[in-house]
Amino acid sequence: MKPDRRSDRDDEMLPEYDFTGAVRGKYYDRYRQGTNVVLLDPDVAAVFRDSAAVNDALRGLVSLAAAKAAAHGSHAPQRRRPNKPLQPTSRTRRAGARKQARAARG
Repeated sequence: MKPDRRSDRDDEMLPEYDFTGAVRGKYYDRYRQGTNVVLLDPDVAAVFRDSAAVNDALRGLVSLAAAKAAAHGSHAPQRRRPNKPLQPTSRTRRAGARKQARAARG
């Protein structure tokens, strides 16, 4: 014999709960579509007034990233290094100065 499930639920329900106008499964379809809740840190949340502002900012970031990725994609011309020698480092300048000093001494 199975235990009565209803008695378990009745034990948890308080008398002040009123479900007379409740609709069973009201948000079920929306829940099935999925949800993506993101919690913002307080300093970030202070910048955005509502969820529409956050969405606009993120859409702008996504389009910027996509444009940058397309510019650096395989179809974009590769950037070449300039055809000139690099500037000598300070170490090579000092070594060159020592050689010149030795040559001048004889």
